[in-house]
Amino acid sequence: MVDALYRLLAWLSPAYPIGGFSYSHGIETAIEEGFIVNRPSLIAWLQTVLGAGTGRVDAALFAAAWRSAKARDWPAFDGVAGRAAAWRGTSEMALESRQQGGSFLSITRTAWPHADLDAAHERLSGEIALPVAVALAAAVHGIALEAALGGYLHAFTANLVSAAVRAVPLGQSDGQIALASLEPAVHKAVERALAVSDLDEVGTATPLLDWCSMRHETQYTRLFRS
Repeated sequence: MVDALYRLLAWLSPAYPIGGFSYSHGIETAIEEGFIVNRPSLIAWLQTVLGAGTGRVDAALFAAAWRSAKARDWPAFDGVAGRAAAWRGTSEMALESRQQGGSFLSITRTAWPHADLDAAHERLSGEIALPVAVALAAAVHGIALEAALGGYLHAFTANLVSAAVRAVPLGQSDGQIALASLEPAVHKAVERALAVSDLDEVGTATPLLDWCSMRHETQYTRLFRS
């Protein structure tokens, strides 16, 4: 139990070198357009991301990938990985997930080696979405699905809160209050993902988020890559 927790905390730490700090997931444009201006609007935005946007899709992909990897059903796992690679509304979101996923798999193969990580890297040519990469590592290293998924969604949410703290800007206290307020939304996203039996039933309903991501591609000044 201690080993599993140690690994999960290491992988999901902001210090893990996957470049998460450089992505805002469209938040930079949402701030410029006036959709996010303070703590309440940030919380409302991220509740939607978790409940109807990327958080919902990534959580379902994570659970499916973890279960396939745990069962060593690699054709099924590769199918989930392929779906995750295609399941992005914009090119910036695809780059965000693919770059971080590839970096995560690379550093984890080096620091926390496992034959199944190497095999996945070879089969997928190093191209893997972040939720699938983290799910794979968690499964092969014996970390329980619910704990791993909860940790992943917390890290995802915390990274977006951090982006908003820097770009709105918000104070550090506001950032932590926002993160605490989003705890129920993260818990609900975990519960919904664990209940998914068919990925065809999962989708997003966040057109404004997609618009912000597309608008970010041509934004005049940018602090973030997405």
